[in-house]
Amino acid sequence: MSQSTATTNAHVGPASKSRVAFAVLATVQATLIFTIALIMIPLPKIAAEFALSESQILLLQVAYGLPFSGLLLFGGRLTDLLAARRMFTLGLILFGAASLAAALAPRFEVLIAMRFLQGVGGAIIAPAALGLVRSLFPDVAAFGRAMAIWGGVSVLGAILGFISSGMITSFISWRWMFSVPIAAALLGLAVSAFMLPASATAEKAKRPGLDPLGALLGTAGIALTSYGLIASLGMSWNSRDVWGPLAAGSVLILLFFVTERNVRSPLLPPIFLKDAVRLVGLGGMLLAAAGSLLIEFGLLIYLQENRGWTAFATAASFLPFAAALIATNFLAASIVGKFGAKATAVAGFLIGACAFGWLAALDRETAYASVLLPAQVLLAIGMSLIFSGAAVMSTENVPPDQMGLAGGVMNTAMELGPTVGFAFLMAVAATRSDAVQGYAFAFGVAAATYIVGGLLALRVRRGGACTS
Repeated sequence: MSQSTATTNAHVGPASKSRVAFAVLATVQATLIFTIALIMIPLPKIAAEFALSESQILLLQVAYGLPFSGLLLFGGRLTDLLAARRMFTLGLILFGAASLAAALAPRFEVLIAMRFLQGVGGAIIAPAALGLVRSLFPDVAAFGRAMAIWGGVSVLGAILGFISSGMITSFISWRWMFSVPIAAALLGLAVSAFMLPASATAEKAKRPGLDPLGALLGTAGIALTSYGLIASLGMSWNSRDVWGPLAAGSVLILLFFVTERNVRSPLLPPIFLKDAVRLVGLGGMLLAAAGSLLIEFGLLIYLQENRGWTAFATAASFLPFAAALIATNFLAASIVGKFGAKATAVAGFLIGACAFGWLAALDRETAYASVLLPAQVLLAIGMSLIFSGAAVMSTENVPPDQMGLAGGVMNTAMELGPTVGFAFLMAVAATRSDAVQGYAFAFGVAAATYIVGGLLALRVRRGGACTS
């Protein structure tokens, strides 16, 4: 009897420990995305407190996202080179310290610098976290189930950041928003110290080089392109401040891919993107992230500027969206396990297309209960399915010693998605003289884009289920 009990405990203990560690890693990942949306709703209050100009407001908007998205590939290389647990710990220390300093920032310059350092820390954490997930679940099927859940975590972090920023800002200071990343960093450090095995640090007989030129070109290219897209929100596309960064960023990204074909240890090996399943999965992550931003800020602008809703009421209106995300993500592993990653992603695209199509009928009198609410819930289900299926597809057949690379690429797709989505929303909406008609048209175009995404995913030949 005692031998049986000991055997059971030996079996259950490590598995239970892995689940707890995975839950904390997922919380940290969600917090990285949460931190992007952290200042969006309280931005007017921050601008008033520090008497910011328009250019300073733009700088504040991009201070976290630019280093985060730009450095993810390099962060992935560091993870594969120097070991996941070590980089995870280093990133958390930087992220947590910068979050605390941002909360206490006495001047705008300090806040900007700390948001930038938050982004650097996030770019180190994200790929390392995925590498640690792989070490926690060495079995391929178990890792696939974990990734089905992992896929929906980021969009959940984004919407919770959006909701909580509206609620917290309505009652207390915006500075309290930084308590969430501080707490997540402390929690992650505790897990790193006590629950992640030493084997999480990858041992490699042949370590890759750093590829400094590729890192410089990739980081600068992604950062400049992202800046140009964000700058387009408040300026004409004919402005030099918009097309200049976009053109320069595009050239640098092109040079990056040329360089990667000719160096011994490329930051992003060209063969990594030749897998059709992986490529469609990454595209799915980008489109789902773009859709998340589109619904959040499209309805935010609509409800506040056209319907006169308060920040608190607007944030509360997204609670059903968050609840649907949580419920669907809870079932994600079972859905992917039963129907396969590809079928799950295709279903998500089609459901999302229906939701965006519903929102395409938006007008100034659209009812929340009969239109906006059900469309939100439907879209949450669709996006959660896309993220879950696409996350599995993005990491399919990736060897453990390239999991940092996979994490960097996957998070880059998720980071570029909201930037592209926001620029898309404002550019398409601007083609209509009436703002509400513009948002409705943008939702309609998004529906068509999701249909195309679903058809592309459907054409992928490979993409199996996560067998139990």
